[in-house]
Amino acid sequence: MEELFFNIINQFGYFAVGALIFIENIFPPIPSELILPLSGFFTTTTDMALPLVIFSATVGSVTGAFILYGIGYVLNRERLMRFFNTRPMRLLGFKDTDISSAIDWFDRKGQASVLICRCIPVVRSLISIPAGVARMNIVKFSLFTLVGSAVWNTILCSLGAAAGSAWETVTAQAEWVSGVVKIVIIAIVAVVAIWWIVKRIIPNLKREGANDARGRDDKNAGNTHKPAHFK
Repeated sequence: MEELFFNIINQFGYFAVGALIFIENIFPPIPSELILPLSGFFTTTTDMALPLVIFSATVGSVTGAFILYGIGYVLNRERLMRFFNTRPMRLLGFKDTDISSAIDWFDRKGQASVLICRCIPVVRSLISIPAGVARMNIVKFSLFTLVGSAVWNTILCSLGAAAGSAWETVTAQAEWVSGVVKIVIIAIVAVVAIWWIVKRIIPNLKREGANDARGRDDKNAGNTHKPAHFK
């Protein structure tokens, strides 16, 4: 992958930087931790300028973020509430009010997370989806995404330029930080999943089982008391 990115940026310059970061925002497994330091390195061996590299990367970041914002916007509150109110979701412990509460919280206190998360590996792209679901003000979303993306891009591109031929060291350190963040996220998800199973899924399955049994008993009782018809 490193050689592929090297050849693409070497051939297409600023356009390649913007396009690769655009794709990285939509498909997070593509590592900006590799693309950005490499792009910074090219400013030391070609006529590419660091400010324009940062600008190109930021344009790609913001454009990609709008795609994910649009996906969240299309999903919206009502559709998600209908989905989480289906029987399979109820059996998994979800309630339609969970979605409503989460969106209301995002409206009141979570919008700043768009700015903060743009500087955090892994979640930096995905944060645009809940912003779209909550119909976050597009001007505020654009501003927060622009600032957060510019900070992230400036740091990694500048470090890559400063490191020169040792730019891979910057990538290695950035990927190490990204790996730590992934471990933390996995640990949090595991704890939440255990809590969810114990507090939501198991009680719901027991409740549904009891309701089904009660329904069968009522049906059988109705059949038992049905008056007989004689010829």
